[in-house]
Amino acid sequence: MARFQERIACLQDRIRERDLSGAMTHASRDIYYYTGTAQPGWLVVLPSDAFLFVRAGLDFAQTQSALSGDRILREGSLERIVSSVFGHNTAGLVIGAELDLMTVPQYRKLQEQLHDTRLVDISSDILDQRMIKDSKEVAAIELATAALDAGHRAAVENWRPGISELEASAFVEDGQRRAGHEGVYFVRQPDFTMGRGPLASGENIGRISGVVFTISGCGLSAAVPAGAGRRSIRAGDLVIVDIPTCVQGYHGDQTRTYCMGRPSDETARLYERLRDVADGLIADILPGMSSGDVFARACFHADRLGLHDAFLKFPDGKQAHFVGHGVGLDLNEPPFLSRGGREPIREGMILAVELHVCDEQAGMVKLEDMVLVGRDGCRLLTHSPRELIEISC
Repeated sequence: MARFQERIACLQDRIRERDLSGAMTHASRDIYYYTGTAQPGWLVVLPSDAFLFVRAGLDFAQTQSALSGDRILREGSLERIVSSVFGHNTAGLVIGAELDLMTVPQYRKLQEQLHDTRLVDISSDILDQRMIKDSKEVAAIELATAALDAGHRAAVENWRPGISELEASAFVEDGQRRAGHEGVYFVRQPDFTMGRGPLASGENIGRISGVVFTISGCGLSAAVPAGAGRRSIRAGDLVIVDIPTCVQGYHGDQTRTYCMGRPSDETARLYERLRDVADGLIADILPGMSSGDVFARACFHADRLGLHDAFLKFPDGKQAHFVGHGVGLDLNEPPFLSRGGREPIREGMILAVELHVCDEQAGMVKLEDMVLVGRDGCRLLTHSPRELIEISC
């Protein structure tokens, strides 16, 4: 429980540095990060105190949270929460809130209760703190990567020509769930959904939805246009799987490329070069680099291996502008390894290195792995086979 107290203390340091009167967080991932419970409510952090107000589940919160029992209260009225912590006269106060996630009605309601208080965004302070993972967070993410591998093994054992993308996805998801995947994933973005994760085969690999700027799959309907569809997977098809996991609140993210049977020599050679790019980039990542430096090194290795025209490209000629992202309580979180990015790479970050190449003749292949950034380099966390995987027909 000490780690939660240390996290709150770190946020309190930031509150004092910014000369804030306090911070109010409502996002479940952040409440979980600071308290150890995800019961719905508000966490109010003052320069030298903290209170958790839950709408329901008080007994769960008191059992799970690192806060002392007298600091965990059942209260659903925002008016009473504000008055009990800040009093009735809030004029001149400056309070931090997660404005990146707050809806307009939520903002208006909070501002109405705070009267003349000035609300400022504290989202970046929270996300910056969350970027560095402690040993227990790393352990949870390693459980999530084990669930990823269970899904991979289920695919190898059960896929056969003639199954639909939906059936193929179900085998992967079943393997993941049996290994402890909680069946959800979180993205710090309102109104975002893409099923349980992208899976695409054959010509669907090149059909990129506008939902996410990556190989997305077509989905089952126009209502959720990403993920597995009903296309039948045939012998010789490539299949790309990017279905994430979540264990103890922390995510696993990997992509593997499969071939239903033996791939062509051109596809096999293309994939080998992609893996060489990934290996070179992972070996290069060190603390002190910027996120833009990581992107530039990826492009360097792609150029070195003759992949300039194919690297990060899509069939429509557009090119992805990033080669990875942080992973933690959200599936995609800072830092984002994008062209020109300035975020510093730091020891203790967990990154998903996400690369693909697209060739008109050889097709499109993708590889994504998670790494833990250490003082002297990166440790690979994902452990499913990294070659182009052949499925016996």
